[in-house]
Amino acid sequence: MKILLVFAHPESRSLGAALRNVAVKELETQGHEVRVSDLYAMRWKSEIDHSDFPSLAPDDRLHVAAASGKAFAAERLTEDVKAEQEKLLWADVLILQFPLWWYSMPAILKGWIDRVYAYGFAYGVGEHSDTHWGDRFGEGTFAGKRAMLIVTTGGWEEHYSARGINGPIDDLLFPINHGILFYPGFSVLPPFVAYKVDRLNSVNFECMAGALRKRMQTLETTSPIPYRRQNGGDYLIPSLQLRPKLENPGTTGFSLHITDR
Repeated sequence: MKILLVFAHPESRSLGAALRNVAVKELETQGHEVRVSDLYAMRWKSEIDHSDFPSLAPDDRLHVAAASGKAFAAERLTEDVKAEQEKLLWADVLILQFPLWWYSMPAILKGWIDRVYAYGFAYGVGEHSDTHWGDRFGEGTFAGKRAMLIVTTGGWEEHYSARGINGPIDDLLFPINHGILFYPGFSVLPPFVAYKVDRLNSVNFECMAGALRKRMQTLETTSPIPYRRQNGGDYLIPSLQLRPKLENPGTTGFSLHITDR
């Protein structure tokens, strides 16, 4: 398989970088072709602004979706953005790796999403009708491809449990897994989360690295998170609300959008 790993950590000697190296080595050992976009090393521009759309006049009001769509259609996006889009189209699997900072991804990675996910490329695709509300949430540009997260956090696993003070890790990552990966069509694998990374000794690191190697060995066979497809009949269109009585008894929140079928 062809795998794109987008890495977001400012320190090349970090535990995250060490885990990235473990993942890349294991994938290559398995015979996969791997490309890495190291955003800090690339000095990736995180903010989206007028300079992202060269054909937009300096005094024109910036409407990001409209400007993005026009630039993408005219092949006038900036070269750094086009290069990352080409990598996404090339890859069979996308891995986003980042430390969990303030309950989310680092700004530089969010900026990669903001700029690379252009209108007409990752969103704004497909027909809108009374029965089909665009190609998204299970359909779209990346349908047929897989994606997953590798996340490092200093907190304990218990802190991110159902009763933990930070909330369930699956809930914290839902906006990324469901809203950034599943939205444009990826089949999303369960994340690999490394806890207590600031307190690891060499023995615990080797245990963590071994678990990551096993996940890299099963990228092709791990079952994706069974998110409900938007146009699969589970949602009313155009309100995009879940049809009554489809959820399991007592199910609330983000879990409503996962099916047991």
